[in-house]
Amino acid sequence: MIKLPPKQEAFVQEIIKGSTQSDAYRKSYNTKKSTDKSVWELASRLADKIKVKSRLAEIRKPVNEKLGYTLEAHIKRLETLSMKAANAGQFTAAVQAETNRGKASGHYVEKVDVTSGGAAMAPTVIEIVAPSMINGKVQ
Repeated sequence: MIKLPPKQEAFVQEIIKGSTQSDAYRKSYNTKKSTDKSVWELASRLADKIKVKSRLAEIRKPVNEKLGYTLEAHIKRLETLSMKAANAGQFTAAVQAETNRGKASGHYVEKVDVTSGGAAMAPTVIEIVAPSMINGKVQ
């Protein structure tokens, strides 16, 4: 078992329970004097630490194995859903399934630019970058 300091372990446990990184950070650390921007940045940095990532993976692994939930199974399921949607003429659903399949495979990178428009911070730009396709094949 990966050993983390108590506050980092609390952060990980909150994420496992379904909290966002920011909420998990707020529940695990004293953030009374911190701005939302500071909390978001600190939570992001903490979540990016290799020991925190490894601990999250360690906790999730047995559940995923028990359920048979692997990346390969996930991508295959999305492919099946995409084909069924396309065959039913539901092209929006088919495209969404294919997009999610591409994201799961690492072919799409989501970039979020967060800027301040005052007291609150919110994502203002979301850019999805797709690989080039020729004759329906990823290049």
